[in-house]
Amino acid sequence: MSPTFARNFDQLSGWRNALGRTLGDLADYVADHDLADEPARETLESLGQRLASEKLIVAFVAEFSRGKSELINAIFFADAGKRVLPATPGRTTMCPVELAYDPEEAPSLALLPIMTRLDGLSLGELRGQPRAWTHIELNVKAPDELSEALTEVMRTRWVTQAEARTLGFWDDARPEDNPPLNEHGRVEVPEWRHALINYPHPLLKQGLVVLDTPGLNAIGAEPELTLSLLPTAHATVFILGADTGVTKSDMAIWRDHLGSHNLARFVVLNKIDALLDPLATAEQVAAQIESQRQATARTLDVPAQRVFPLSARQALAARVAGDDDALAASRLTELEDALSQQLLPQRRQVLQQAINDAVEHVESHVARRLGDSRRQLAEQMLELRGIRGKSCAKVRLMLKRVEEETTEFELCTTRLQALRVVHSRMMKDALVGLSSDRLREEVEQMQQQMSASLLNLGAKRAFIGLCGRLRRLLEAAEGHAKEIREMLSATFAKLNSDFGFALSVPKGPDLERFTSELSLIERNYVQYLGLTQALRLSQPKFMEQFRRMLVSKLRVVFESASGELELWSKSASAQIDSQLRERRRGFRRRREALERIQSAAGELEFRIGEIETQDKRLHQYLARVNQLSSLLRDQAARKHDSESELVTLNLPVHDAPAPIVLRHAEA
Repeated sequence: MSPTFARNFDQLSGWRNALGRTLGDLADYVADHDLADEPARETLESLGQRLASEKLIVAFVAEFSRGKSELINAIFFADAGKRVLPATPGRTTMCPVELAYDPEEAPSLALLPIMTRLDGLSLGELRGQPRAWTHIELNVKAPDELSEALTEVMRTRWVTQAEARTLGFWDDARPEDNPPLNEHGRVEVPEWRHALINYPHPLLKQGLVVLDTPGLNAIGAEPELTLSLLPTAHATVFILGADTGVTKSDMAIWRDHLGSHNLARFVVLNKIDALLDPLATAEQVAAQIESQRQATARTLDVPAQRVFPLSARQALAARVAGDDDALAASRLTELEDALSQQLLPQRRQVLQQAINDAVEHVESHVARRLGDSRRQLAEQMLELRGIRGKSCAKVRLMLKRVEEETTEFELCTTRLQALRVVHSRMMKDALVGLSSDRLREEVEQMQQQMSASLLNLGAKRAFIGLCGRLRRLLEAAEGHAKEIREMLSATFAKLNSDFGFALSVPKGPDLERFTSELSLIERNYVQYLGLTQALRLSQPKFMEQFRRMLVSKLRVVFESASGELELWSKSASAQIDSQLRERRRGFRRRREALERIQSAAGELEFRIGEIETQDKRLHQYLARVNQLSSLLRDQAARKHDSESELVTLNLPVHDAPAPIVLRHAEA
């Protein structure tokens, strides 16, 4: 049987965990021996947190009755021995459902009432308000009770037509998409707006997040699904019925919500078992399935290799029964192989690049810091060896020279203070365009332009104008960062020459990725601001919800860009204080050593031996950091990894550091 998505995802998690342990060894060693300044330690700490909390979000999107919940059960939850998500004929999950795991919370089902839409708050804001949610504890040890509790996501309620319109489930401009009325003129809508399932499944524990989106009405009525949750998913699986192909409502979902997203998209033709015909041969049935696959690919304008005919029901039954032949007949493993081969390596490459960048930064920082310390020790060694056999008068002269050098060195503080003032002013200019106040002003200007047009028909133009202005703000910040880097490079070179520092300007901040994120937000929102949404945008509550959600999304981009710029600036300036402190410590040690030598003749040889020992220790520190850094690079580049292949190997270094993790083949 081909490796399943679950097995490959487990390997990815094992690789990530091994990296996290080695990164922890490196971070602890650097911190214990004070080998790096605070920004470098923060870099390692943030990377460790990212490795521990890395999420892989897979969104499953479909109209009702396409077998979406059954497919999720077959891929992720077959080991439970029964259906975890409700998957009965007809409508099942009526609201968007997120499956994830937070170890700090008990297994539970959190449900957000549909009526919270009337308050105008976005999902992002309501996530931080536990009282707004209805919580149901889940007994994961009792499958029957678990399944019964999860049927809550199927609950609906009947509301008036006016309420349905306010909630977003009735659109007078598109009557063909509206749900039917009952005999009392009421509309059936979901009871819940959103559901969060905290479930201790092994894959969810390792960082998988499954997003289940139920149908066109649910997607269209919840703007945050379209503009936030779906675009942040690393992959979408779009499920169609093999017996129906691409229907009108399927095409509406694809065109309006999936077609233009920069996502890894996979199309599933589910329920191929419905095409089985006792009057047709197996070859004829296979030809019919292939014909439907090719037609679907042409309709959606995707490669046929991205369309996967399968039977989720057969696959779930086969996995529960342990029947490999039936599983192969269901053709589910073809989709799992595609997810494994196309999605997981991409996530691995992103993490590998982050590891390499962080290791390079820390390694160069430690080498520079230890190199400066060893250079000072070498100067002291030459100085002490030069006074062997010399008189006390010679020692007094050297003490005087140390005092003069110390006084001369302290003249740098005036220039350093001037540098800090200039640096601070330039950073303030760089950050002003990335502030929350500036962002809010730009969004308010867009809102005024929208309101000035009839029925907000100029919304698209106003939004594109906003994105253009924000893009220029990011570009201006990048320009300021370049100016700061040029200023620091020139000043550092002068300080190094005049006062013997070893200052260097770190690689400039990468703000281009935030421009790319802004472009992605622009693509996602533009399709939401067409003529068909003009009536909705003219509603004050809907417009306020749209504004809140937009500001929240843009704030993440601008705060991240501002944080990146500030961290880079902090990293550049922190080395000044570090080296200033080290140089002062070096002068103090030289003076104390000469004073001891002046009072005791035998102190000279002792001090020379002490300096030699310190130099050896610094050399070992650098060798250890290089060992851990090389190990991290090797682990990050390794093709396969698992917990069972890891052993520990103690390296004989000066102060018995923590063990390094290596493979059997290398041990």
